[in-house]
Amino acid sequence: RIVHAVDGVSLRVDLGETLGIVGESGCGKSTLARMMLGLEPPTSGVMRVSGTDLRALDAGQRRRYRREVQAVFQDPYSSLNPRMRIASTLTEPLVVHRLYSANERRDRARAILERVGLPDDTLSRYPHEFSGGQRQRIAIARALILEPKLIVLDEPISALDVSIRAQVLNILADLRDAFGTGYVFIAHDLAAVATISDRIAVMYLGRIVEIGAAKDVAHDPAHPYTRMLFAAADPTAGTLPPQGEPPSPITPPAGCHFHSRCPFARPDCAAQAPALREVHGRLAACHYAESL
Repeated sequence: RIVHAVDGVSLRVDLGETLGIVGESGCGKSTLARMMLGLEPPTSGVMRVSGTDLRALDAGQRRRYRREVQAVFQDPYSSLNPRMRIASTLTEPLVVHRLYSANERRDRARAILERVGLPDDTLSRYPHEFSGGQRQRIAIARALILEPKLIVLDEPISALDVSIRAQVLNILADLRDAFGTGYVFIAHDLAAVATISDRIAVMYLGRIVEIGAAKDVAHDPAHPYTRMLFAAADPTAGTLPPQGEPPSPITPPAGCHFHSRCPFARPDCAAQAPALREVHGRLAACHYAESL
């Protein structure tokens, strides 16, 4: 059987913008991230960078694309090579892309470390000498050293202590403003997503069910799933979190995928899948969003 891990998703990310992507585990967030990074080719549809279809890129253009789109992964303990000093970790992307002289590479490594709040002596040390928060700063520095147009951050703070999550978020926001880099920020921490994002997209079983300005989606959601998702993170909201387990993506429900868990579902919700349409200044895929 065919599993549609990402189904009919259409997104745009501009320079200097942060697009947050939220949803329960298994909704397709990480698969979408892998496609953005070029690690997983889409089976259908088009991915464009600056208007160019990725499938039409030649070898040189693909190399440039890999330079322009970077990633920060969830686990700061496994994303850094334990056998490489930080100087080599940071300058390796510059070596791969044949940028600058050896001295210039080291200077750029020092400069980017300063941007993330780490001292010069970081360069001569190994990953095991740093805390999780410091390692994630190094991973962010490595992603930024190529001055990419887009960084995909897949759960970048979930493995960190709560006490240092805010520090990493502040660093990311400052660097975004300084470099004009676009972010795709994927996380389960809904408060963090709402804080750093300009727009938020909500995914359920591979589909976008709501997308709009962060303040609207987080504080006045239009889709029942979005309401319940944010309520699960805020016990004072007075709304129940989504009930039961998500259906299998192998055999998703007909019509609206969420109707089997939705307290507002009506008979036609199971018969016809709702299209994304404008509701109160954002897009939502719900037949009855205006009346909820």
